[in-house]
Amino acid sequence: MTRIDFHSNVPNKIAYACRLVRKARNANFQVVILVRDEAQLVELDEALWTFSEQDFLPHVMLDDALAAQTPILLTATQAMEAPHHQILINLSDTPPDHFARFERMFEVVSSDEADKSSGRERYSYYKQRGYPLTHFVAENS
Repeated sequence: MTRIDFHSNVPNKIAYACRLVRKARNANFQVVILVRDEAQLVELDEALWTFSEQDFLPHVMLDDALAAQTPILLTATQAMEAPHHQILINLSDTPPDHFARFERMFEVVSSDEADKSSGRERYSYYKQRGYPLTHFVAENS
């Protein structure tokens, strides 16, 4: 069963996702990141290339020909068919269609009221279905 970790009160979802990806890659995990829309997809793509001078975070779009060989995949498609099933990072505002295929999922929720509300709905959705949930509150400093 997919383990789901909620990270809430996040000041910048893109920067936070980059840190999660770096940590996952340092542990040699493959990652799929689901975003809300095409604009957020472009922002995340750029951020992963410029996030850290010390870390190389190789990534492509999910529909890229090299997706199966690339450890980090990006998509804005809810009904995704990903070649990797270790970690899913959800930056969208709804439960991903195929999240149960993943070993672990991170739900990233900002401090924005609308995002907090949709985060609460997703938390209830997973809880009602019996998924193991943990919750971490980001420290704003």
